[in-house]
Amino acid sequence: MLDYLKHIEFANPAYLYILLIIPLLVVWYIFKNFSTFAEIQFSSFSPFSTLKKTAKQRFYHLLFILRILTIALVIIVLARPQSSLSRKNVSIEGIDIVLAYDLSSSMLAEDFKPNRIEAAREIGLQFIDGRPNDRMGLVVFSGEAYTQCPLTSDHGVLKSLFLQVKNGLIEDGTAIGDGLATAVSRIKDSKAISKVIILMTDGENNRGSVDPLSAAEIAKLFGVRVYTIGIGTMGFAPYPFQTPFGVQYQNMEVKIDEPLLKQIAKTTNGNYYRATSKTKLDSIFKEIDKLEKSKIDVTEFHKKSEEFLYFLIIAAFLLIIEITLRYTIYKTIP
Repeated sequence: MLDYLKHIEFANPAYLYILLIIPLLVVWYIFKNFSTFAEIQFSSFSPFSTLKKTAKQRFYHLLFILRILTIALVIIVLARPQSSLSRKNVSIEGIDIVLAYDLSSSMLAEDFKPNRIEAAREIGLQFIDGRPNDRMGLVVFSGEAYTQCPLTSDHGVLKSLFLQVKNGLIEDGTAIGDGLATAVSRIKDSKAISKVIILMTDGENNRGSVDPLSAAEIAKLFGVRVYTIGIGTMGFAPYPFQTPFGVQYQNMEVKIDEPLLKQIAKTTNGNYYRATSKTKLDSIFKEIDKLEKSKIDVTEFHKKSEEFLYFLIIAAFLLIIEITLRYTIYKTIP
């Protein structure tokens, strides 16, 4: 019954204000009955103490209750209750995305707060939260590359594994080619309409067994678009060093192989971005998010049907019962 009422709307809801007359009728009925009692004086009520009310007396007010219910139902009929049913068909052309994430020691530089690794992770997690309909995966690389999380629609698992990555898990260095090739191997067999890799790095390719441009050509062959992001401020950045006297900082020159990253993006029909701050990195991910929106086809069906007939039948039934009782059991002589 409650589920049925949830779908009820009224074509003429203003008529429902007439229901405010119901409390007034109840008050009128109470005062009317008090004023119609016979005013006969008795010195004692004891002669009537043993008398019990008959069923007819007990249900006398039923006539008024039936009349009130009938009036209420007629008002609801005037308001024209309608059931509103809707159905929505949604088809999503999914996008598969792999994040290729640089874990080299240079990513510990603190030109991003608290450092490049943590800033890139924070923005990446926000990006994952903003794309609930896409499958996503995570590849990490430094001197070598490995898959931290394969493509999955379970973003909770992906985020948990993302939080576990840290510098020092694998050999140091910057193997951009290996990172890109590993990401391509994870997404190449995808049946998604769009296949995307977002590669983040702050350095130059100096390790690995796969040439970055060869990896880009392989990505192009499998229809994978690569967005490359160079992370690091212009000039110099503070880099922490562990010494016997604690952590010391030294300004290190920021060296990003931008021509290489631009060529990778161009080869795969993607874009290259330079993130010089955490705010800029956030805006880059928001731009990529807009460029790679899932296509959603929505078809809505709405159907309304008149429901006043049910209320009218119940009102007529109650009115017939009231009239029958009033002119039979509760018939009065003028």
